[in-house]
Amino acid sequence: MTAIIQIEQLTKSYGSHRGIVDIDLEVQEGEAFGFLGPNGAGKTTTIRTLLDHLRPTSGRARIFGIETTVDPVAIHRRVGYLPGEFALYDKLTGGQTIEYFANLRGGIDAAYQAELVKRLDIDTSRKFREYSKGNKQKIGLIVALQHRPDLLVLDEPTSGLDPLVQQTFYQVIREAKAEGRTIFLSSHILSEVEKTADRVAIIREGRLVKVDRVDALRDLAHHQVELRFAGDVPVGAFAALDGVSDVSVDDHVLRLRVAGSITPVVREAARYELLDFVSREPSLEETFLAQYGRGETGQAA
Repeated sequence: MTAIIQIEQLTKSYGSHRGIVDIDLEVQEGEAFGFLGPNGAGKTTTIRTLLDHLRPTSGRARIFGIETTVDPVAIHRRVGYLPGEFALYDKLTGGQTIEYFANLRGGIDAAYQAELVKRLDIDTSRKFREYSKGNKQKIGLIVALQHRPDLLVLDEPTSGLDPLVQQTFYQVIREAKAEGRTIFLSSHILSEVEKTADRVAIIREGRLVKVDRVDALRDLAHHQVELRFAGDVPVGAFAALDGVSDVSVDDHVLRLRVAGSITPVVREAARYELLDFVSREPSLEETFLAQYGRGETGQAA
């Protein structure tokens, strides 16, 4: 397989402040790759350094075999990029914005452009400044996608999108991958990466802590469960279940952490009279604290 992105010991420091440290990573042609980490972990710094918006402090990166600091223009011709935060021309309409970038690129398939506008359900007649956050994000996605780039670099692409549009976005990404294009997508949402990626790199505090198949995310997934009982709390019955940990009791409320399937807990709970049953998926930050909060971070490939 051909490596589209090659990163070797990439480090970016902001004076005395940490950016990213010794990132080693490869993304193969036709792969959908998830770059996962909590806010502030170094995802955007990595992407901006890859695209030569920032110069590395040390190390190097190649895209399409081209060193990023040597010929970024040649790289950008073949890349579709959606920044995590962006500002476009307030006085242009959405349609004019899309056409402006299409003309800069050249060679845009007008039918595909129109299809994206329709599928993402955006009124292109309104001025950019009038759009909501979600609609601005749609314009950014169309600009990144419309020229069918060889590499899509998307930084938090579903930010602000409603659930229905998110599903359309996932489908568009699957179609791009089926066409042999490469996707590099950053996110702080576990389920988003699970829907879109083949492999995933997890970054925390500027360092990679895990690179693996996306199936390995299921090892990170867990739920926080609260059970409110009408009577005595059967702590032992739940503590003995597979995948249950961090069990605590407070005033007839049993709290526990469940890794893997929640079915055994539901079945056990059905044997008792409950006043309430609450289950929630924790934020990525909580997951990272549970998984990596102890000891030094290390890279596993």
